Amino acid sequence: MSGLALALVAIVALPLLVLVALAVFTARVARRVEAALPARGRFLRIGDERLHYLEKGSGPPLLLVHGLTGQLGNFAYALLEPLSRRHRVVLVDRPGSGHSTRGPGVDGNLAEQAAILARAIDELGLGRPVVVGHSLGGAVALAMALNHPDKVAALALVAPLTQPTRDVPSVFRLLALRPAALRRLVAWTVATPLSILRRRAVLSTVFGPDRAPEDFGLAGGGFWGLRPASFLAASADLQAAGTQMEALKRRYGELMVPVEVLFGREDRILAVERHGEAFVRQAPGARLEIVEGGHMIPVTNAPKVALFVERVAARVAGEPERPA
Repeated sequence: MSGLALALVAIVALPLLVLVALAVFTARVARRVEAALPARGRFLRIGDERLHYLEKGSGPPLLLVHGLTGQLGNFAYALLEPLSRRHRVVLVDRPGSGHSTRGPGVDGNLAEQAAILARAIDELGLGRPVVVGHSLGGAVALAMALNHPDKVAALALVAPLTQPTRDVPSVFRLLALRPAALRRLVAWTVATPLSILRRRAVLSTVFGPDRAPEDFGLAGGGFWGLRPASFLAASADLQAAGTQMEALKRRYGELMVPVEVLFGREDRILAVERHGEAFVRQAPGARLEIVEGGHMIPVTNAPKVALFVERVAARVAGEPERPA
């Protein structure tokens, strides 16, 4: 074989070898993450899907729904313990997130996720819980209240996604890639190593201006997002939100349950002016409270968030509120 032919073979083979090496690295990281973060709760069969949930405490029920790229560990890290002292608290991995399944070809449709969670409320005998939604989980909670108002006593939304958003935060840009085949290639090659290399920048944006806890990767389940399956599920969620939030927004005047919103003033993911202040003008009777902090206040300011949730639950029950 001539030198030119060898050079051509090398030019073709080298990128393939790099992709194979990245895929092997990604698979190895995924196995290590799955070994380090086994399921903490129980599983519930809802149709064709398996929903992972964690339950603690007794009393008036609360259902907590996490946001984009998250899982129930985001709430278990700091909120589960204080809330479970007075409430029956159920944390869920949204369909396709954490240890919950999402079948092949099933997208991140917000209404379908809401329907699965509404069925879970029945299966678990929660009656009409206060639904706590964080970030994208706030949009799912809004879909629940609009489509299944008989399953929801009130909404306590924490830094919720409430408006159509065209500008995706830089830390989530890869999730917005099209077409699906390209996202799968990225998920199994560069997404995981890039996430590791950019970890500090990502945490600075998602948590900032607050500081991310050093142990959040394991104790809060943050490392779960390094899996290709997590990347693909989050991408499907982001794509669904991009196409469905406009229709959801047009229905806010139909909300029939109490809605309260808590936002961090310095949120770097969702602006309080757009997703908080604009929302309460669109939703009749909705109330907004603004505190210091960023997007991950369920982790960085858990006492304030717990008090907010308890106040919403107390108002629903007609009980005296705990002082701020």
